[in-house]
Amino acid sequence: MEQKEIGLGEISSDIHQIEKQAQKVYWDLNNETLTQQALDLKQGTLNNLGALCVETGKFTGRSPKDKFIVKDERTADFIDWGDINIPISEEIFDNLYQKMKAFLGNKEIWARKCYAGADPRYKINVTVINTTPWANLFCNNLFITPTTQELENFEHEWLILQVPEFEANPAVDGTRSSNFTIVNFTKKTILIGGSAYTGEMKKGIFSVLNFILPHEHGILPMHCSANEGKDGDVSLFFGLSGTGKTTLSADSNRSLIGDDEHGWTDNSVFNFEGGCYAKVVDLSAEKEPEIYGAIKPGALLENVSFFADSDVVDFSNTSLTENTRVAYPIDYIPNAKQPSLGALPKNIFFLTCDAFGILPPISKLTKAQAMFHFISGYTAKVAGTEVGITEPQTTFSACFGRVFLPLHPTQYAELLGQKLEQHPEVNVWLVNTGWTGGKYGEGKRMNLKYTRAMINAAMRGDLDEVEYVPHVVFGVLKPQSCPGVPAEVLNPRTTWADAEAYDKQALALAQLFVDNFKQYEDQASKEILSAAPQTSL
Repeated sequence: MEQKEIGLGEISSDIHQIEKQAQKVYWDLNNETLTQQALDLKQGTLNNLGALCVETGKFTGRSPKDKFIVKDERTADFIDWGDINIPISEEIFDNLYQKMKAFLGNKEIWARKCYAGADPRYKINVTVINTTPWANLFCNNLFITPTTQELENFEHEWLILQVPEFEANPAVDGTRSSNFTIVNFTKKTILIGGSAYTGEMKKGIFSVLNFILPHEHGILPMHCSANEGKDGDVSLFFGLSGTGKTTLSADSNRSLIGDDEHGWTDNSVFNFEGGCYAKVVDLSAEKEPEIYGAIKPGALLENVSFFADSDVVDFSNTSLTENTRVAYPIDYIPNAKQPSLGALPKNIFFLTCDAFGILPPISKLTKAQAMFHFISGYTAKVAGTEVGITEPQTTFSACFGRVFLPLHPTQYAELLGQKLEQHPEVNVWLVNTGWTGGKYGEGKRMNLKYTRAMINAAMRGDLDEVEYVPHVVFGVLKPQSCPGVPAEVLNPRTTWADAEAYDKQALALAQLFVDNFKQYEDQASKEILSAAPQTSL
């Protein structure tokens, strides 16, 4: 407690110092004002739907090799140091912090009081200081806005200092390059310099919560979407890019709790954010009506291009980046739940796009299998996305968000196992939204109609009493019947013309799982290791 109070006092003092030296500080402006300021400063334009469109410059995505965590007494023995959690010294942080504060002297800045975490028991107050109104607009959309009373009693707990115009000198400042993101857990401060990509702020706080919540409160932080049925049943959807997480969690018959970051407490699931940061490549009103409908005044579109001589966005144009995005408040989604929290989950879906055509379209996982597949975080990219790639390429990202995990992945998996042990009524499903009848180029993509039918059947409880058969290689339990889905679809081996070819490919995929898991073996429990697939028949 003493450390926290000291931290609060230091941050308040630093913010006061920045305010005193600045030319002008704009506090807690609304979206309309921030949008107009960005237009006046010629930092963006409006599209035909009234959303502000900006370009983030050199960086159109995060720069993970330039993200650091200060290694000090608080973090030294707990962070999973390595290529993802890169240590940096207190001295380097302090030096850059002083330089950044001095850099802001006599400049206009935009500041905002907000918080992360819809469960009031575990929320953290966040103060953001930006050098552009549109970056502050992003924060107003993505973080949770305090009430008037909360603003009056607001205590500065965490500080994000985002100054894209400030670039480090690696030779002098000790960074890898001119851009950097540095998280200091002791001083509760995140420094972002040299990059205007707004996602660094969002994911910086996600990383903070990924450390604080499990380490201090025993809460499982999760990179997933969450929705709630009319009876209050909560479902979680995990999945890497391209697996259908956004599509399958968007359901007009269910309320959206959140689309990206959540915590699982002793009695609730809660959203970390107050908005959504959705990809808009190939977006259309037909394919993603909820997201398309959220592109309106107050929303922020990043790095999009327009049709020639118009203010209409060409969502298929990726000349700036494939990571085109829109940031909007969660209440722009018609069926969003407010506040963004629900009961304990009833169903958990691990979504994978298996381009090898091996995994069942839906299967039920034991607790051990759930932990194993949670750590594995598997999907496969199809051939043809990059020059020279002719076979599907596997992607493994621990806990479906490896780059945001300050602790070792097995710690999150063990916490998941504890939750499932405490709540045996929770079902965990592995859903393959990828290929069937053969690998990419030979089989075909899983019918979305069938995938939706299987997920809806699982949520209704229609799969509770059906017959299950274990997969010969992966051991996951395959339901033998499902309303609205042909029985042959449920057993992937029968969809292949050559069963022996299926077996060979299944063993090859299993070996890829085993090879990937070797990096976690030393810290994984026997229970988790027991759920690995077979590599021989």
